[in-house]
Amino acid sequence: MGAGLLADKIAVVTGGGGGIGRGITERFAAEGARVLVVDNDAARATEAATAAGHDALACVVDVRDRDSGETIVGTALDRFGRVDVLVNNVGHYGGGRKQFHESTDDEWDALYRVNLAHVFQCTRAALPVMLGQGGGNVINVSTIEAFRAIPTRAVYSAFKAGITGFTRSLAVEYARQGIRVNAIAPDVTETLQVPYSKWLKPEEERLIPQWVPLGRFGRPDDVAGVAVFLASELSAFVTGTTIHVDGGTFASGGWFPTEEGGWTNRPRRP
Repeated sequence: MGAGLLADKIAVVTGGGGGIGRGITERFAAEGARVLVVDNDAARATEAATAAGHDALACVVDVRDRDSGETIVGTALDRFGRVDVLVNNVGHYGGGRKQFHESTDDEWDALYRVNLAHVFQCTRAALPVMLGQGGGNVINVSTIEAFRAIPTRAVYSAFKAGITGFTRSLAVEYARQGIRVNAIAPDVTETLQVPYSKWLKPEEERLIPQWVPLGRFGRPDDVAGVAVFLASELSAFVTGTTIHVDGGTFASGGWFPTEEGGWTNRPRRP
């Protein structure tokens, strides 16, 4: 038997090659899990699996593909023989900002595929395996924008809010089969997708404590720590809930109009 909070667990992490996903991959491995690192970027997937060690395996799959869930779970079974934890981490807010009435059906479809459809597909593929094992754990990575307004990203917000409803309902449906389902809603977390520090002007750094009550931007490891909690027996009586990992931003504020006519969640003159 291995050591750690996730000793001998088999975990699948989508988008596990970078950002929050990589943080989760590395923390899971450090806690004794063997991880299938799913990413559409082969180099990132391989690098993350190598860094994680502990028998981690890179799996190059685009979760937007309709058969992605079956491919991912099949790969995990071929290599590890089971799936104990599924982390549906992939998501993206889409392209440039535009008002809702300017958005197109194709843009809606693209946002659906990357933010919600793959969560359905991967979970549907994993559930029969977990049922056969007598239990399992699903963790969906959402966003704080599922719980507050994000102007010019209404469709993205709607799909992320869908994760909240899916998480709650699925948790109740499968609770008696020993399967727990929870979600994580990050905000202001430094990733490849949202490199907050690079967006700041030097004179704006002093404002970070006004934007984030805990006084700093988040790191992938902050989210990873919560994922370890949800994947482990520390949270054995937790299901159907969402944990906000945001440094206090949801509790303290939201989005504000700028003088230039846009929107910001980082007011320059608080």
